Amino acid sequence: MPEESKEKTQKKRWTLKKVKTRCRTIYWQNFLLTASVVMLTLALLGSAFFALTYSYAIDERSEQMQSKATVVSHMVSSYMENGSLTGLRELADFASNVTDAEFLICNTDGNLLLTTDTTLANRVLTVPKDVAEGAMRDEEYAVRTTLGGIYEDTHFVVGVPIVSEGATVGFVLAVTGARALTTMWRTFIGLFFMTAVTVLLLSFVVSAWVSMRQSRPIHEMAEATRRFAEGNFDVRMHNYEGVTEISELAESFNNMADSLQETERQRREFIANVSHELKTPMTTIAGYTDGILDGTIPPEQEKQYLRIISDEARRLSRLVRRMLEVSQLQSRDLTRTKAPFDVCESMRRVLISMEKKITDRGLDVDADIPDSGIMVLGDNDLITQVIYNLLENATKFARKGSALYLGVTTLNGKALISVRNEGETIPAEEIPLLFERFHKSDKSRSEDKDGVGLGLYVVKTILDQHKEHITVTSENGLTTFTFSVTLAGGQAAQ
Repeated sequence: MPEESKEKTQKKRWTLKKVKTRCRTIYWQNFLLTASVVMLTLALLGSAFFALTYSYAIDERSEQMQSKATVVSHMVSSYMENGSLTGLRELADFASNVTDAEFLICNTDGNLLLTTDTTLANRVLTVPKDVAEGAMRDEEYAVRTTLGGIYEDTHFVVGVPIVSEGATVGFVLAVTGARALTTMWRTFIGLFFMTAVTVLLLSFVVSAWVSMRQSRPIHEMAEATRRFAEGNFDVRMHNYEGVTEISELAESFNNMADSLQETERQRREFIANVSHELKTPMTTIAGYTDGILDGTIPPEQEKQYLRIISDEARRLSRLVRRMLEVSQLQSRDLTRTKAPFDVCESMRRVLISMEKKITDRGLDVDADIPDSGIMVLGDNDLITQVIYNLLENATKFARKGSALYLGVTTLNGKALISVRNEGETIPAEEIPLLFERFHKSDKSRSEDKDGVGLGLYVVKTILDQHKEHITVTSENGLTTFTFSVTLAGGQAAQ
C-alpha cells in the first residue's frame, strides 16, 4: 500500500477515534439523550395528534353531510308525496352551497334522478349496487369511493334513504372531494409541525446549555488535576452557584486543594527543619573531628571536644529515632492494639521512670491518681508515651524548686488526664504552634540543647489516632496540658 494511502487511512482512523471520544463525553451524552427523548416524545405525540385530528375532521364532516343529506331526503320525500319534483333543484343547490357538498338523488335501482353537480348533468348514471344498498339501510352510511367510475378520484360519500309513506323510494348521496375533507386536518398538521420544530430547537438549545454547564466544571477539574500533578497547588475551581451538586463538588475540590497545598507546605517545612536539625550536629562533629585530626585543637583539650562530639552524635541519634517513631505511629493500626487498661497504673509507671529527672530539677510532685484505678480503652503503650512526653516536657520547662501536677478525673464517658507545671507563660499566639513538627521557642532553644521539637508532635499524632483531644492553657506562669481518653465499657463516672 502506498505511503500516502496509509497516511490517509491513519488520519481517517484518528478522526473517527476523536469523534467517538467526543461522543463519549458528558456534554454529548446529555445532548444526544435529551434530543432523542424530545424527538421520540414529539413523534409519539404527533402520531396521536394526527390520528385524533383526522378522526375528528372525518367525524365532523360526516356529521355535517349526514345532517344536510337528511334534510334533502325529507324535502325529496315531501315533493314525491305531492307527485312532483319541481322546485327541488333550487333547494338542493342551496343545501349544496351551504354544505360545500354535491347531492345525488337516486331511485331504489340506483339510477340518478337529480344532482347538484354540474359535471354530471344530462348524463345517465347508475350508482353501484353496494352503495345503493348501503344508503337505503336505516343507519348512518359513509364510504370512500369513486361511485363505480363516476368520479375519477376517490370521494367521501354519505348516504341517507328517502322514505315516503312508510316505504323507501330511493336515497340521497352527499358527495365531497377527499381534498376538501382534509383541509382542516392539514391546517392542524401545519400548526403541529411548526410547534414541534420550535419546541425541538428550544430543547436542543437548552440541552446544549445545560450539558455544557455540567461538563465545564469537570473539564476545569481535570485541568486543575493535571496542574496539581505538575506541582502547582494554587489552582482553584470557580463557585458554580445554582446547581447544588456542582457547587458541592467545586467546594470539596477546593478543600482538597487547600489540604494538598497545606500538606506540600508541611512537607517542605519538614525537609527544611530536618535539614537544619541534622546540619547543626553534623557540622559540629565534622568541625571538631577535623580540628583534632589536623592538630588545631591542642592534645590537652581533645577529651573536652570529644565529649562534645559524643553529645552531638547522641543528639543526632535521638533525632533519627524520634523521626522513625513518628513514621511508625502514622502507619500503625490501632484496631488491633486497642484494649482496656488501667490508666492510673500507666501514670504511676511514668512517674517512677521520671523520678531522677524530677529530682535533678528539685521539683515536688502533686499526684492526684485514684488507688482504685480507671479503666480506659486504647493502646496502653501509646497512651503511656503521651503521658511520658507531657511530663518530660513539663519537667524540662518547670521553674527549679516548683511543683508538678499529674492528675486524672472522669467526665461524660472520658478520662481527663492533666499535667501542670510552674514556669514561663506561653504566649497565646504560640499555643497553636506547640504541636507542630520541630517547633521550639527561642527559650527552648537556649535552655534545652537536647530537644528535637518532636515530643508534642508525637503526642498530637497519637491522640489523633485515638480520636481524642488535647487542650493547653497558660496563665500567670501556670501551664496545663489536658487530654482525653475514652472510658472502657461499664466504667462509672466519678
